[in-house]
Amino acid sequence: MATDLAPAPLRRFWASTIGKKAVMAVSGLLLLAFVFAHMVGNLKTFLGAAELNHYAGWLRTIGEPVLRREWFLWLQRAVLLAALVLHVTAAVQLARRDLRARPVRYVHRRPVRATFAVRTMRWGGATLAVFLVWHILDFTVGTVNRGFVPGDPYHNLVADFQVWWVNLIYLLALAMLGLHIHHGFASAARTLGVAGAKRERAIKILGSTTAVVVAGGYALVPVAIMTGLVH
Repeated sequence: MATDLAPAPLRRFWASTIGKKAVMAVSGLLLLAFVFAHMVGNLKTFLGAAELNHYAGWLRTIGEPVLRREWFLWLQRAVLLAALVLHVTAAVQLARRDLRARPVRYVHRRPVRATFAVRTMRWGGATLAVFLVWHILDFTVGTVNRGFVPGDPYHNLVADFQVWWVNLIYLLALAMLGLHIHHGFASAARTLGVAGAKRERAIKILGSTTAVVVAGGYALVPVAIMTGLVH
């Protein structure tokens, strides 16, 4: 991060632990909003090839005639990339800061539940980052999709998810995504001051529900194709 080019208040904010946590929370919620919208779009698969391909084509024309074709798509990608870089950078720096603050393991063990949550967030986040690269190569670039046809997302989905090991990769990644949302949602709410004592239970329920809806919504498509419900 080129923090030396930022104004002093921003540098101080970024240097603080609460600043990094706030950046993680806001960037995470922005990424979650995109993931949810993308999931809704994917569900158009159940309406047939014409519906899904029309939707995919519409994404490239958002903002016309004010914006040229695909400009909005590239602006969206730039914003999402910036959010992802900030999210990952803040997470890595906070993890390193935590390790420096506690170089020696506690004599008393941490609660198993808390340890599982932390490990899931860190390793799950790393897994999702690797999966994101795979996903782009699979459905955007097409280099790892043997049946890839440019401009035909419905065909690409069906061709890809008819391969059992591709389904396995996606379903495992979706499980990680669900856990990441489940743990990250409550953490973001606490960081932003939304989760008070009275709201904590509601926030946890909302986070768990969101995790199930998003991961489950995405999983419907590969499962439907794998079982022959969509072809």
